Amino acid sequence: MELETLRNGDFAKLGAALTAWNEMIGKLETLEQDARDDLKAKSDKAKWAGSNATITREFVTKTAGEFSDAHTQATTIYNILKDTRDELVSYKEELDQALERGRKKNITVVPTGGGGFTVTMLIHPDRAAKGTEVADHSQQDVDHLRDDVQRILNRASESDSSAARVLKAIADQAELGFSGANYRDRDTAFEAVKKAEEAAKLMKEKGDEMSPEEFRGLNETLRVYKDDPLFQEQFARTLGPKGVLDFWADLTDVSTPNDLARTQLDQLGDFQKNLSLTLAGATQSDSPAMRQWENDMVRLAGDQYQTHGTRVYGYQLMSNLMRTGDYDDQFLNKYGNALVETEKKMKLPGNYWTGVGGPNMPKMNFMDGDDFGRDPMTGFMTALSNSPDASTEFFNAKDPQDNAAWVLKERPSFDDTPLSDGPSPVLEATGAAMFAAVSGVGDPDAPGAEFAEHTPEQDEAMKRSLKYLAATGNDFPSEIRDDMARAMGNHGETVHKAMSDPLGSHGLDAGDLMEVSKQISRNKDTYGLLTEQMNNAMMADILTEQKHPEDSLDKAGRTVGFLEEARYQATNDKKDGDITDASWKKAWTYHLVGGVLTPIGGGLIGDPLQRGVDAITTAWLQDKTNEINATASADHKETYEARNGQLRALADEWYKVNSDWAEDPAHEGYSKDHGVYSSIGASANDGNKKAEGVAGDQ
Repeated sequence: MELETLRNGDFAKLGAALTAWNEMIGKLETLEQDARDDLKAKSDKAKWAGSNATITREFVTKTAGEFSDAHTQATTIYNILKDTRDELVSYKEELDQALERGRKKNITVVPTGGGGFTVTMLIHPDRAAKGTEVADHSQQDVDHLRDDVQRILNRASESDSSAARVLKAIADQAELGFSGANYRDRDTAFEAVKKAEEAAKLMKEKGDEMSPEEFRGLNETLRVYKDDPLFQEQFARTLGPKGVLDFWADLTDVSTPNDLARTQLDQLGDFQKNLSLTLAGATQSDSPAMRQWENDMVRLAGDQYQTHGTRVYGYQLMSNLMRTGDYDDQFLNKYGNALVETEKKMKLPGNYWTGVGGPNMPKMNFMDGDDFGRDPMTGFMTALSNSPDASTEFFNAKDPQDNAAWVLKERPSFDDTPLSDGPSPVLEATGAAMFAAVSGVGDPDAPGAEFAEHTPEQDEAMKRSLKYLAATGNDFPSEIRDDMARAMGNHGETVHKAMSDPLGSHGLDAGDLMEVSKQISRNKDTYGLLTEQMNNAMMADILTEQKHPEDSLDKAGRTVGFLEEARYQATNDKKDGDITDASWKKAWTYHLVGGVLTPIGGGLIGDPLQRGVDAITTAWLQDKTNEINATASADHKETYEARNGQLRALADEWYKVNSDWAEDPAHEGYSKDHGVYSSIGASANDGNKKAEGVAGDQ
């Protein structure tokens, strides 16, 4: 800042601007409250259908979010401007005081052009008026005034330039709309930008040659700032996509005992998580610079990178930095489409991901001790499971290739856990991503996880997932059984209707549904999980079907029959024999199915639903199902008789809800002690016959 700018600065206009911003904050706060408590609240409660269920609701949600971001951004700008104004006023006062001290010693400062200044005398003794006393000053007085003024100008310049820098960074966060970056003052925002540049510079210049102390400090910086929007973007942009890939390639490959990957092994998992979260947050910025960053990363991921002793693909490096955090949906789908396209060109498994570096392929994942992270699809599928909307788009994509067909049906997998005989990490991650795609829920076991109303796109992803997994037949991945069981429970209303549809005219393909149910039933635990979730769907139907109560009883019986035929096909198939696993020799466990099941009836049936499900499941667990499959020799008759406890419990719960209707003389055949049991039993037999036909066993 130049001398005259600060000396003659009129900060009244800046004060007026602050007043205007403060008034704007109040208005935006009111608009934010109205958008949240009125507009969005009504949208959340509305019974949307068709296009309104997606387009209108999404628009309302986004609009409400924009009002919130606008209020946040206005508050942040006010805080930064106020800090800067207050500091500049203070520096002007310091300058005036320094100049006054100089005047008392007959010295002052004058600008010299180009932003400089010089110290000069106010009145030269030779030119002083007669009788005028001129104060004396020493060279030290001149030096002190010069240094004081320069110090004040430096601080004022730093205050002004740092404010301009963070204001521009905040504005750049959103090309359209508003940034959600929230800072209480200018120094906090500027410190985030400064720390980001320092961290990125350290990684670019030293890589894995930084000292252990520097590495631990870097990890701490990422831990503290991983959620800071300005830090995230400045860090990603300064390091650059290639810088990210080069650093992870260097860090993960071990060539000497002194490498960070050895000396800081206990820190690597935490560091990987913090770095992932930082990069994920950066991709949420709408700035043109970050959009270019994302495009460059997709392009560079297809290249190979030299480590100390081998070469690896960028996909292998970046995918391991996508295991945590919510990456931008558009970026994920660009990256995923390119990854699938690359894999199909590689003609797996002949030239698989381990073929580039051979036996020296490094471990690139440190968040899981067993998973080496050489398969890039594992990290990418994990990223999709953290971003359900992106996962839905990925699983529905047919151009440039059918992604769901590739990851669920066609793609071979390899052992990426050489030190363990556990399940395949990539298949477990794929199952989680599939569930996110069909449900809109990232983690069904997370505290507070709730059912989200399905979009047409999620329904389509469910159909496609059933189709491709059914096509795998007895090669159905065991790691995906539980995820598909949960998916069927999440779509419980639709699945129940399809299983119980006597004409097979419902939206889900009966053949796909039977084959997938059969494959789920190969494992006792996942079969139990599916049955419990369908108990939930049947009980919810009983509680909400008021126009034709007899239909809910009939549908319950048919669905039980369908499920029993699927289990029979798994335990004693005429073509395949016993295809169950060792789990059928274990005792039953009662699963907690969570809150992401279909809330048939709008989620208004609460406690009665849970009590009914508990009663039905308890009765089902007491059936002879435990004994059947101990030798896997049960015939159809034995299999069907084993379900009687479950059927009786369903009939009892139905009667509790519909006793008045059942006792009406106009409705014969639904008496409490006989009629309801006879009716549901007949429906179950009908369901068996339909399912046998679907399975090709009649």
